[in-house]
Amino acid sequence: METHFFTKLPNKYSTAFRNYYTYQNLLSVRTASFIFLTLNLIIRICYYVFPESLTKARNFPEFNYINWVFIIATPFFYLFSHLLVQQLKKTKKASAEMALFVFVFALYIIVCGMYSSFISTSDPSNALTLYLIALSIVSFLFIFEWYETMVLLVGIEMMFTMLLFHAQAGPTEMTHNQMISAILLCCFYLTSRYFFSYKASYYGQIIEISKKNTEIEKANTFKNQVLGTVAHDLRNPIAAVESLAMLMEMEDIDEDTQDNLTMMRESCVKARTIIDDLLEAARNENLNGGSIDTTKTELNKFLQGVVDTWKIQQGSKENIAFISNTKTAYARINHEKFPRVIDNLLSNALKFSKDDDKVEVHLSLVNSNVMIKIKDRGLGIPQHMIPNLFERFSGAGRTGLKGERSTGIGLSIVKEIIESHKGKISVQSQEGMGSTFIIELPNAN
Repeated sequence: METHFFTKLPNKYSTAFRNYYTYQNLLSVRTASFIFLTLNLIIRICYYVFPESLTKARNFPEFNYINWVFIIATPFFYLFSHLLVQQLKKTKKASAEMALFVFVFALYIIVCGMYSSFISTSDPSNALTLYLIALSIVSFLFIFEWYETMVLLVGIEMMFTMLLFHAQAGPTEMTHNQMISAILLCCFYLTSRYFFSYKASYYGQIIEISKKNTEIEKANTFKNQVLGTVAHDLRNPIAAVESLAMLMEMEDIDEDTQDNLTMMRESCVKARTIIDDLLEAARNENLNGGSIDTTKTELNKFLQGVVDTWKIQQGSKENIAFISNTKTAYARINHEKFPRVIDNLLSNALKFSKDDDKVEVHLSLVNSNVMIKIKDRGLGIPQHMIPNLFERFSGAGRTGLKGERSTGIGLSIVKEIIESHKGKISVQSQEGMGSTFIIELPNAN
């Protein structure tokens, strides 16, 4: 934190910070004037409620008079502070009149405390306690530039000296009290400047963070625009290549050509998957954890449909099985996003399993939750990778048994989608024994 004991803020912050702290000062004046007025009204009520033997202490006429002065004068500070707050809200610009008003109120509070203590005790040494309290309150509540603080100190010292003469203090007593006053004013200056520096540093950090957030939002918007454009422009040539490969397969071709065409189609599928993952990640970022549209769905039928689709894609292989322990299980899901969860988990399970290994999709009800498990008997996941498994680009992605590459974002998308459904996902795995991904969703029965 950079301290500003005798310096001003850099020009790029000074005007904005002055507008900020002037607004805060005016709010403090409004609050402090209300509290001070309330205290004086309570004192006035006590004079009427309690016996005169308790309330009419020494110097009562002076204290009675000054109490009426406080009750009459303080509401004006409250009223003007409220008007100036409204003005500053409209103009967004602090004025010299506002700064002068805050300065006068700070001097008013300190002098009120000082004078009240003088006339109630007739002892300057006792007045120093209330003097210190008033200085502390002002240093905490208000922010002043260093030259404003210096002028305030001079004004306070002049008022204190006048009150010492008014109390008819002797030379020795006056010297001692002036020395103590000088120490208190030095402490007040240092405390006030420290709070100024702290709040200025805090304000500067807020401004920098705000600028960075604006830049990040602009970069994120640009990224999404580029990503959408790239995805749109890539899908057409990929679809053209895939269509061309399918047309060529309809002709009489040899085995080597068929292998090449199969590799072309698989590459097109992988490219589309990467594009879909990137777009899904961008959509989830824009969602920012918000709610999504869901429909109450019977999961037996839903999951059986997903498994049947995968069997067709696998050439009617029986390497995926759906096992349910309940006749009906309902959950609220988004029919566009949630199938991607199951597809991604099934894809990973097959990627790390041998051709003759089975992948099982289990459905069950546990307490008030619906539980879906995708279980394989493949390679398993090393224990050191599991804590970061659902983090984007965490390095936990691995190459599949057939050389399939990982984009590094699939499982992070899965987690985001499940959490947007108010569910959660976990994994149990042992190397060489396979993995089980467990999805828990609220029961919609």
